[in-house]
This record gives sequence, structure tokens and C-alpha cells, in this order.
Amino acid sequence: MKKLLSIMLTVVLAVGVLVGCGKKETVNKSSIENIKSEGKVRIGVFSDKPPFGYVDEKGANQGYDVYLAKRIAKDLLGNEDKVEFVLVEAANRVEYLQSNKVDIILANFTVTPERKEKVDFANPYMKVSLGVVSPDGSPIKSVDELKGKKLLVNKGTTAENYFTKNYPEIELVKFEQNTETFAALTDGRGDALAHDNTLLFAWAKENPGYTTFISSLGDEDAIAPAVKKGDTELLEWLNNEIDSLIKEGFFKEAFEKTLAPAYGDTVKPESVIFN
Repeated sequence: MKKLLSIMLTVVLAVGVLVGCGKKETVNKSSIENIKSEGKVRIGVFSDKPPFGYVDEKGANQGYDVYLAKRIAKDLLGNEDKVEFVLVEAANRVEYLQSNKVDIILANFTVTPERKEKVDFANPYMKVSLGVVSPDGSPIKSVDELKGKKLLVNKGTTAENYFTKNYPEIELVKFEQNTETFAALTDGRGDALAHDNTLLFAWAKENPGYTTFISSLGDEDAIAPAVKKGDTELLEWLNNEIDSLIKEGFFKEAFEKTLAPAYGDTVKPESVIFN
């Protein structure tokens, strides 16, 4: 009986070692190998931020970031349809990378020192500054005019961080989703709304009666793809990809296809894209 138990224990341990080795081998796969073995790349985009990332009336993802995501899938996996769009909010973009819910974030992600401590940013593909939009009937034309007023922002955005750090006396009303934030502006729950100026230009054009009176605030920033901290292989691939696409003129093409219809002639491509 003891001999039989000993043999059984040996077999169990051997199986455990083999299973453990198998798991270790999977874990040790590179990120790009995992993406290729899955046959898709998971890219986080917005669902409610036209013209950058939104879902159209047919349920399809559209926008500038989506246009780039499809090209990344084509160059990485040979087919632009091999991208799985994961819808994110501004406040959960870092968490989605850290918890492996996405491989890449393309949700209009502005590069900041604080975020660089948590994720790795690839080379930038877009320029952006903060702006403030308000009703034409009660315009906000300077930050000083925001004192004693309610400023609408999205949680987890550079707008929230900028005003919290530099103007703590200004009352911020915060929302998770862009649709909520802009609805609060149109129904009078706030006096003005701060966001990326590239978004506000398009929104104001679509919504007569509102103007981005403060068109640029703070420093000009860059928007870039982000990957999980330490994923050097995918980061390097993305750096090479962005460089190649800039040389090719891809971002001018993306601007004309997705942003120009929203901006008209109010925004020049060179003020937004790298080319």
C-alpha cells in the first residue's frame, strides 16, 4: 500500500510539474506573440468623443483614433478587421492597461508626467491643448471669469488635473462620460466646459450658440498610444509604426477622412497632426 501511494504521489507531482511548465511557457510569451496567437489586437477607444472615437447609428466604431487602430491591426496582423475595440472612459484608461483588458490605448490619451509613471507612451501622433467652451449669451473669455462659476470637466482628464492643480478655487463639476458633461452644459448645470480644444472646436461647430472662447490654455501637449508599463516589445513596435506612418503621410490622410468634415476650414491639419 505504501509503495502504491508513493507511486501515485510521484505521478501527481510529475503532472503538476508539467502543467506548471506549460503555464510558465504561456506566461513567458511576448505581448506580440500573444496578440498573434489570439488573432486580434485589443485597442481601447472612446464611444462618445466624436470625431476621435464614437459609435455611429449602425453600431460601428468611427473616428480618428479608430482609423489609426485599424491601420495598426493591418500592419501587425495583416488585416484591419483583426482589431477588437474595447470601449473605455477617460478615468479607466490606465486601469484597463494594468489589468490586461486591452493591449493598446488610443482613446485620445494625452501624455503627462503622472501618467508616464503608470503606463508607457509610444511616439505621439497628435497635438492638443486645453480649451474652454461656453454659451454665446454668457461667454467665458478668461480663467478669471470662471471664479464663482461652475466648470464642467470629465474625471481623469487633463482638464480636471489642470484646474485642480492650478486653480483649486474654481468649482469643478465632474462626470464620467462626455455625453453627460456636454448635456450638463446645454441644460445649464454649468457655466462652461473644459476639455481638449481639438474636441471643443468640433463640438461647437455642431452646436450653434456655443463658442470656444478660450481656445488654448496651458502648454501644448501630445497625444500618443499607450501600452502596459514595461511592455518594451509592443512599445518599440508602435514607435516604429508611428514613425513610418508620419513619413507615409498617413495622419494627413486620417485628418482629411475623419477630422476635416467636423472642423471644416476652422482648423489647419498642421496645428493638430504630426507630419
